[in-house]
Amino acid sequence: MSWLITGGAGFIGAHVVRAMVEDGISVVVLDDLSTGDPVRLPAGVPLVNGSTLDRALLDRVIAEHRVEGVLHIAAKKQVGESVALPLHYYRENVEGLRVVLEAAAEAGVRRFLLSSSAAVYGMPDVETVTESTPCAPMSPYGETKLVGEWLVRATGRAHGMGTVALRYFNVAGAATPELGDPGVFNLVPMVFERLAAGKAPLVFGADYPTPDGTCIRDYIHVADIATAHVAAVHRLRDNPDDTELVLNIGRGEGVSVSEMLDVIGRVTGLDARGEVVDRRPGDPARVVASAELIAKELGWTAQYGVEEMIASAWAGWQLRHPE
Repeated sequence: MSWLITGGAGFIGAHVVRAMVEDGISVVVLDDLSTGDPVRLPAGVPLVNGSTLDRALLDRVIAEHRVEGVLHIAAKKQVGESVALPLHYYRENVEGLRVVLEAAAEAGVRRFLLSSSAAVYGMPDVETVTESTPCAPMSPYGETKLVGEWLVRATGRAHGMGTVALRYFNVAGAATPELGDPGVFNLVPMVFERLAAGKAPLVFGADYPTPDGTCIRDYIHVADIATAHVAAVHRLRDNPDDTELVLNIGRGEGVSVSEMLDVIGRVTGLDARGEVVDRRPGDPARVVASAELIAKELGWTAQYGVEEMIASAWAGWQLRHPE
């Protein structure tokens, strides 16, 4: 029996695959390799190159690998791109998920774990975001994640399927340098790119109602993201008949952009003082997770701090940019 992991060759997916393999869980990966890389996968992990929209392929993989559960990570995830290409994002993220769910349900798979996002919350005006905080996504990307949660919940109820949706907050770091994030869409790699070019990091607004005027976020190490998935898999394995969960993955601690730049400067030894520019539309002042429910339901808590995230991300950046 195996777990099917869609998008398992990507940045987050590969970390999850490695954590599950290390825990002794058999997995098979389905990835279209649009952003994934086969070299990220541990030796011996089967990789099927294909799309979540390919129902015939999904049927074959589920049958051949005797799939007992599905962990759906595959998705398009760039907020700005989703604004420009909403139809593409709804096709890939919602229709792709629908096809996977349909294949799983018809094959009698009774465990489903969804990769979701804090983007479902939008701009919450609260000190700490709990799972009951109203969702008001501000981009087509966030909308597709929220619709995906609804679809998973409804399918689970209709087909007797245990379900968990995990809402990631701001992911950073790398378990090993070769698994580092190759994209430049999040704060840490964006800062590294500016520093490598001899430029000051950009700070989008320093007049927010926060102690230092810059935005505050909840940063979570990708290795912690991976162990949260393993904990969710165990919950689904042990008790699929009584599992319908939506959980935040965060540390429950806020760190401002200015504070992150200070840590990056210490870790890299470079001058990481920022250049303040205009705010970006839609950036909330503070988004920090409550991590209480996931601790209660899965017995999981984050293990890594911000400095470890930065140091591991920097090691990965240097490996990919030896110059």
